[in-house]
Amino acid sequence: MTQPTVTAKHLPDVATAPIAEATSRWLATTVGVSAIGFSLLYLASDIIEVVQRGFSTERLVLTYIGEAAIPLFVLGLYSLQRPAIGRLGLLGAVAYSYAYVFFTSTVMWALVARATDYDGVTDAFGAWMLVHGAIMLIGGVAFGVAVVRAQVLPRWTGICCAAGVVLVAAASGLPVAARTLAEAVTAVAFIGMGYSLLTRYGRDRS
Repeated sequence: MTQPTVTAKHLPDVATAPIAEATSRWLATTVGVSAIGFSLLYLASDIIEVVQRGFSTERLVLTYIGEAAIPLFVLGLYSLQRPAIGRLGLLGAVAYSYAYVFFTSTVMWALVARATDYDGVTDAFGAWMLVHGAIMLIGGVAFGVAVVRAQVLPRWTGICCAAGVVLVAAASGLPVAARTLAEAVTAVAFIGMGYSLLTRYGRDRS
């Protein structure tokens, strides 16, 4: 009786499994630390603005670093929840990330133009701030809802994310202290997501 020929494609890919697992752990750790660290940095820059009652070079540099990292860790959070997070999660992550690419550019403008406060930025960019604020709102709500549905990360983080962007949009015309409190809600959401990734990674290792 002729024995079936065993080719490479019939064999389990045991060699690449540890590599894939190590890559996933590395990504989860990197995204988790980034979500926590840069969210805290961004929130700290807002608190500095409250204390200083306006912009300073140091405050804007911190804001630039914090905002520039947001698209990277948000897309990372999306990637680590695939496929459960679905197309809504992709739409939300991309829209939210794009909005913060624009907002990061406004911080660079503020640094170059030596803007003294938030009103100077809104006056310079006019309707573009409103347009990208709407994109941020839609993207943040979509991403938050998708996180809740995916059930990969804690549901409360998705609820907090969606609520946070609504508060940020609602507080856009309010004093800086109110805007900072609104930003804190979103920051807590991303910090919670990052912490969840790190604790899950720690459990998997033990």
